[in-house]
Parts: sequence; structure tokens; C-alpha cells
Amino acid sequence: MSAARKITTIGRGTIGGTLARLWTSAGHEVVQLGRAGGDAGDADIVLLAVPHAAVPAALAGVTGLEGKVIIDATNRLDDVDPPDGFPSVAAFVKATTGGPTAKAFNLNFGALFDQASAASIPPHNLWVGDEGARAAVEQLSRDIGMKAIHGGPLERAAAQEAFAPMFIAAVKDAGEGLLFYRFFAPEAR
Repeated sequence: MSAARKITTIGRGTIGGTLARLWTSAGHEVVQLGRAGGDAGDADIVLLAVPHAAVPAALAGVTGLEGKVIIDATNRLDDVDPPDGFPSVAAFVKATTGGPTAKAFNLNFGALFDQASAASIPPHNLWVGDEGARAAVEQLSRDIGMKAIHGGPLERAAAQEAFAPMFIAAVKDAGEGLLFYRFFAPEAR
């Protein structure tokens, strides 16, 4: 593991709670905030993992976010638009906090994160975002047994958010239960 980080999670559900537990096991110092909000001033990295409609209220209830590396793990489901005036939830997050922002940990099922480190080939964690968030996303992915794959700048967050409902539909159609995804070269089969 790389150097231990101070992480604050906003959200204690399947994604926020599971990642907080796994990152704590990996040696990071993790503070979990719920609906009551709190202070993220001591954090190096903040994970936002709340329902998409709760994002504005969740950010308003937390102090100390200014300039922090923010990893937005939210998904826009049910064809709900991002906050008014923004192309994506991640763009709203960046405008609100002002720090390096990434959209990550939103395209895998939180219920499977515990199993990532046991996979014979690491599942991928597709992310888009600012270069200033790269080290955090790569380290925190590695620390739970995943490999971060960069899909481009934060301007692509709307596409990543739109992919989540399609991924969920594909998993349901396959009828094989929850699954990880992985990108691989043909010779790696």
C-alpha cells in the first residue's frame, strides 16, 4: 500500500460504507459522515456517495470541502437531470468545492467491492476527471484490489453518469447477477 491518507466519506450506504471499511482495512484514516453532515477539513480526499438527488444538500451540510480532492461516486438514475445549469453531477460538485474532482467508483456494484481483491485479474474502475485527482483514484482503487482506468477529463462525466443505467440494464438482461467489468487486450484472454 502507498502512504496512508485521511479520507472523509459523505454517505454510509452500500458504496460509501463499504469503501470506508475497505480503506480503513488498507490502513487509511476514514471518517464517515451521514445525513447530519459534518466537517471534512482534515481530509486529503473526500468520497461523495449519496443518491444523486441528495448531492446539493449533502454538500451544503459539510464544511471544509473547499479545494479538496473529491471523488464523486454518485449515479443519475431514472433519467433525472443533473443540478440546473450543469452538464453532470460531477461538474456541480467541482463548481461547489473548487478542488480536483473525479467521477469514480460509480460503475461497479458496491455489494461486490469486498470481492475485488480476490479476483484473479483485477476488475476495473473506470473514472473520468481532473489530473489532480488521478493519484487518489489510482491509489484507492489499488487498495481495494481494482485497477483504475482513466476515461478522460471531467467534461466526460455526463457520459459516465449516463452509462450507469445502461450498465444496470445490461446486467439485468444477462441474468447472471451482479458483475464487475474489465477491459482487456484480445491476447489477454
